[in-house]
Amino acid sequence: MKIPLRQPKFLGSATFYMTLVVAAVFGVFIIVLFGFIYGKIDRYLIARSDGVITAQINGIIDLPRELIQQAVDERLRQDPRGVQLAAIFAADGHRVGGNLQNMPPDLRIGGPAQAAKIVRIDRNGGEQQKIRAIARRIDSNDVLVMGRNIDEASELTLVVSEAMALGLVPGFCLCLVAGAGISRRAQRRVAEVNERVQRIVAGDLHERLPYSSGTEPFSRLAIIVNGMLDEMEGMIRALEGVGNDIAHDLRTPLTRARLILERGLSHATTLEQLQAAADKAIAGIDQSLSIVTALLRLAEIENSRRSAGFGYVAIGDMLREVFDIYEPIADSRGITLRIGISSELAVLGDRDLLMEAVANLVDNAIKFTPEGGRVDLELLREGHETIVRVSDTGGGIAEQEREAVLRRFYRSDKIRNTPGVGLGLNLVAAIVRLHGFRLVIRSGPGARVEIICLDQPDQDGEAQWTPATAQAVSPVLEQAS
Repeated sequence: MKIPLRQPKFLGSATFYMTLVVAAVFGVFIIVLFGFIYGKIDRYLIARSDGVITAQINGIIDLPRELIQQAVDERLRQDPRGVQLAAIFAADGHRVGGNLQNMPPDLRIGGPAQAAKIVRIDRNGGEQQKIRAIARRIDSNDVLVMGRNIDEASELTLVVSEAMALGLVPGFCLCLVAGAGISRRAQRRVAEVNERVQRIVAGDLHERLPYSSGTEPFSRLAIIVNGMLDEMEGMIRALEGVGNDIAHDLRTPLTRARLILERGLSHATTLEQLQAAADKAIAGIDQSLSIVTALLRLAEIENSRRSAGFGYVAIGDMLREVFDIYEPIADSRGITLRIGISSELAVLGDRDLLMEAVANLVDNAIKFTPEGGRVDLELLREGHETIVRVSDTGGGIAEQEREAVLRRFYRSDKIRNTPGVGLGLNLVAAIVRLHGFRLVIRSGPGARVEIICLDQPDQDGEAQWTPATAQAVSPVLEQAS
């Protein structure tokens, strides 16, 4: 039983086929090059022979008639290689002397050197040759024919051509070998990438694609993919933590609501007591719903593609609207809310989202500022930056907590008893990230949070803001003193 031979995989690869195409193009180029060189050499040798023949016949034709025959015989005797041909023919066409059997019929008398077929009679009785010859008339109407054998030139040209053709074969084979090697190497790399991808798909999030250096295109692609995998791993780990946080934060208000209802059913003796228990349970359920609503809002912002519909937002008008909303709330808590707008500025963004971010910052400032305190809402212009600043005279944010406060569900120990779900600053950070702004938490008395936008020049040279550029060069959170 014959075992069928399996064709190597690299023979069917696109890389090997591309190598074959390149080798074929290379072969065609070499053949054309060889043809060009062959033609140049052939024309050079013919022109050289024509020059020699012309010089010889010009040196003989002006001699006296009796010396022309002697000069022809002497020229033939001094030709050891046997490449010289010469003869004198009478007006009737018969040969007077020389080594040509008869006058070439196509040879034009008095013209330049041209190709002719002759029979040479000084070798083996008669030998047909192709020559380059010139015919000139002598004073007595005889014809002097002088020529030169071009077989030597043709042989030299043939030798050069054969050498070039023989060089083409190993060159083509070298291309095939190189193509096979490149194809096998590419297949090994693809196979290794496939194995690692399979492990990643199977759940090994620590696996990464191999790469050798940062200059090779495949390695640059692997580096980009590995960066994407790092981001995905971080997101998945964060989602795992978020799931635990959601379960923990929802369990507390739901458990509290359940206990309140149980106690109300067991201990309430009047309708008012039962109503109070129901109100407390509804408050706990509302807290749970607010957590779910905030998480859905975060998901909507983080997955948003609304940047395509960004427009210029008048920040001053937006801040005045926020001030009008929260000024009565601050006044009811004995807190002074002030607004300061240095100039009317505009940035590129989504007005609703920006207003939501600023409102969250103002709400937090009012919530954590004690009675008699102050909250300032400012719009500033510093250099090429537009700054929205919210500051208060409350307890501030400790330096070691600046990163933690941006995490979902984070609640500092000193504000555990303050209503909230720990998603406000995380929501602000998501909006800032979508716009490409920077969220800056600065140290000092009280709390001071800034949303900073760096301008970029537009096509007319005027400053404008570009979200992608700002996001690429700046982190979401900046700690500054």
